[in-house]
Amino acid sequence: MKKRLMLLAGSIGIVTILSGCFEGEQSQTEIDPPQNAQEVDNLDKVDEEDVSATPEETADTVSRDLYLLDANGMVASQTLELPVPDTNEVAAQVLEHLVKGGPVTPLLPNGFQAVLPEGTEVLGVNLQEDGTIIVDLSEEFTQYEENQEVQILESVTHTLTQFESVHKVKLRVNGQDLKEMPVNGTPINSGYSRANGINIINNDTLDYLQSEPVTMYYPVEQENNRYYVPVTQYIETNEDEAIANIIKELIDGPGHQSKVVNVFNPEAGLASEPTLNNGILEVVFNKEILADSEQGIIADEVMETMVRTLTEQPNIDAVDVKVENVEKVVNENGEAYTEPVTKQVFSPSEEL
Repeated sequence: MKKRLMLLAGSIGIVTILSGCFEGEQSQTEIDPPQNAQEVDNLDKVDEEDVSATPEETADTVSRDLYLLDANGMVASQTLELPVPDTNEVAAQVLEHLVKGGPVTPLLPNGFQAVLPEGTEVLGVNLQEDGTIIVDLSEEFTQYEENQEVQILESVTHTLTQFESVHKVKLRVNGQDLKEMPVNGTPINSGYSRANGINIINNDTLDYLQSEPVTMYYPVEQENNRYYVPVTQYIETNEDEAIANIIKELIDGPGHQSKVVNVFNPEAGLASEPTLNNGILEVVFNKEILADSEQGIIADEVMETMVRTLTEQPNIDAVDVKVENVEKVVNENGEAYTEPVTKQVFSPSEEL
């Protein structure tokens, strides 16, 4: 793997870029804007402290995370280089690249496919003040197989919520609000968000009333393409031991979900309770977390799996991994982890 150490940095806002994507963008049909919707020409005035630079004018492409369907039938992110939109319509562009037979086709990695029905058109997008984005799609959107319904919701939702100002997705077809999905009736009246989960694993022995959904990341190798699949598991936990329980479940792996890889030594474990201060989670493991205990090497896959998973939790911005009785922890290239690690080390396109 390439070198992936990075100093902990403050999150780079993306509001300007996402705001720009809606500037001048209107539905092709006459649709009354929803109540409390932002004026598209004024989106750049929201959260001005988070404004960041748009892609360089001279750049031909820009990196975007698209949630596609992999060869195992799981929704997973792939970072692709898309053309810089002529009108900065970023949200519409990423949606258009989720359409089968659309512009994403020549860009698809081996084994991946788009999820929206062929011929689907993006008629309009509208971002509200509360972070809800309303997406209006053409009638072709309704022409999908029943077993693809949840995957479509997960793909659209996770693709759009990569942008920090988008928190929830609502759908329309030809200007009409959808209260449920058109084929299998999945409820979406209040919108769909990452809290609904992705690639959900059901456990019949679990008490769901005493559990919380947690999205974890596991690596998959597909024709020399290494990527991470998000999997939502329900974990029995309580507020005091929530993080420790997540780490334990991460080490135990996804159980029968054999399509992903568990990269942890089953003997690995926590040496003390994790502590969270100012967004930095300090985690101390026993030596079994290491790939090479003499040199203090922690496998890159182990570090990435932990950081991707733990930074999905509220208030965790970075992870500071330590090992008991080991002075210096290094990556596979021998570089020391001298600073807490953020997910942007592994997903730079999420900070735009």
